[in-house]
Amino acid sequence: MAIWLAEPSRFAALSKGRARVGLALLLVLLAATLSALLVPQPAPVSGDPAKRGDDQTDVVLYETIVDGVRHGGNYYEVAAQELRAGDYPMKPFVTFRLPTLAMVQALMPAWAVIGLLYALAAGVILAWFVRLRPAFARPPPLIVAMVLLAGGMGAFVQSDLAAFHEVWAGLLIALSLALRRPGGWVAAAGIGALAMLIRETAALYVAIMVLLAILEGERKEAAGWTAGVALLAIAVLAHAHAVAQVVRPFDPASPGWAGMLGFGFFVEAMTLSTALRLAPLWLAALLMGFTLFGWAAWRDGTGIRAFATFCIYAVLISLFGRVDTFYWGLMVAPAILIGLAFVPDGLKDLIAAAFPKRRKITVTRITP
Repeated sequence: MAIWLAEPSRFAALSKGRARVGLALLLVLLAATLSALLVPQPAPVSGDPAKRGDDQTDVVLYETIVDGVRHGGNYYEVAAQELRAGDYPMKPFVTFRLPTLAMVQALMPAWAVIGLLYALAAGVILAWFVRLRPAFARPPPLIVAMVLLAGGMGAFVQSDLAAFHEVWAGLLIALSLALRRPGGWVAAAGIGALAMLIRETAALYVAIMVLLAILEGERKEAAGWTAGVALLAIAVLAHAHAVAQVVRPFDPASPGWAGMLGFGFFVEAMTLSTALRLAPLWLAALLMGFTLFGWAAWRDGTGIRAFATFCIYAVLISLFGRVDTFYWGLMVAPAILIGLAFVPDGLKDLIAAAFPKRRKITVTRITP
């Protein structure tokens, strides 16, 4: 019997042996999350508005670029000037953000940009409410799931982060994931393509959608998502050419992204990107482990897509993230905490499958 969910979790049908393996893997996962206690932490934010330039240097950089384009500047010339002034690396070309977000924001007044950000965040909340409503048997767990969603979206409704590419791309990925349905993928694929044009690392999410569509035999859907990747490839080629025109031979190069900080850094990045940052790190880390477990437990196409997406970004951040790029976690932060809402049923079903109750056999003696 389900606790919160309308249907049993993915683990309810496991054999005893597989369920015990699942429990062992869960313990390994929880232990691995505690490695977050060993990784270096980003420099603390002062919280002083007068020191915003030091606390949010990247955000201020992107705001300055938008302002320069808004006043008639060429995006690549303005970006090169500001990167050079801030002593930022300018090689390889991926150190320059794609121009999509800056160009759109430059066409709008600042208040309209903030309004659009809030509207997108509201759309994500509504889409997930509609998506999650059939999953839960009663209103209370649905309310809990929506509170968890809000806990992942705190950074995404801060107006001073409106120029941050990961904020927009993260919201678009969350919206795309909520909108995707079997046979109803067009809007989700279009939104996924837009996320890639804002932040090219959203291609990892789209790659997951392509792969799962292929595995499910959905050829048209796989082709639709792939078309977005093709569009990104064209955009990146044009972007690389434009960057080459403004970079000088002696401009600094990036130190690289092979941070190799491990899974613990992914866990830390996700706690810093969500409301879990308010909890002690050891507790936040364990909750992040249960969050991933919860997504794996939801027996639904969205559940497996979300779980696969979080896993692929965990690999990205674990291998290539640096201490100063913890904000990559924003790419998947909005919806990740919803996974905690699936934990009660998933854990119950996994334990029940691993340790099934013995059936009592009653022998009745009949005497003639």
